Amino acid sequence: MTRAVAVNVAANTNQPGFRGPLRADGSFVYVPIPESQPTAGNAPTYADLDLPTDVPEDSRDTPVHLDPSFAEYPCCERYTYGDPHGVKARPLLDLAAGDRVYFYATLDAPDEPADWMPPDWGAYLLGEFTLARDPLTGDEFTALPDDEQVAFAGNAHLRRDPFDAAVMLAGTDDSRLYDGAVPLSGARGVDANRAVTEWSSDSGKGPWWRRPLRYDEDGAARLHEWVERETYPAVR
Repeated sequence: MTRAVAVNVAANTNQPGFRGPLRADGSFVYVPIPESQPTAGNAPTYADLDLPTDVPEDSRDTPVHLDPSFAEYPCCERYTYGDPHGVKARPLLDLAAGDRVYFYATLDAPDEPADWMPPDWGAYLLGEFTLARDPLTGDEFTALPDDEQVAFAGNAHLRRDPFDAAVMLAGTDDSRLYDGAVPLSGARGVDANRAVTEWSSDSGKGPWWRRPLRYDEDGAARLHEWVERETYPAVR
């Protein structure tokens, strides 16, 4: 049976100081965080991504930490993700091939939000991986033969000098960056909806939107059904 973990990614008010935008029709812009570590190779910049949203002029030439990478996103080759922090690595390493990893971010609301959107900002699922293989620790990854490491080519942690990931993930071709955002927030951004409070093991208390969210088989099935909906209940 499939299990799942959802992890927070993408631009926020700390890095780089602004959030990606949500549109009234549910579409959004995935804006990665800036690269904060030295790199051995050239990392793409915000200007290279040519995002359909305004990026501050003084940030346009800033290299980005493009992670997760989605094959359909600019400057990406494959579905990969890496993370150096144990708080995310540990729950991800508990998964196995065939399980799902969801990526969520905080997004700014449009001027005229739909009735299911919080009026200011909220947390939303942006995309998902179906894992092509069991997650790898950093040491397991570096021990792979070259012909297996190629499945992770282009991942931002491979550009870092030194390589620093505590977990590495590769997604199947069934992985995807969504066309529309899927809400995790309730009536306000700080309020968690049932996708968090009922289906995951998280309480939804405190800054839940920064934490990894774990889903057992039943919760993962419910979350998958939620993602596949075309409309969402009003939260106001």
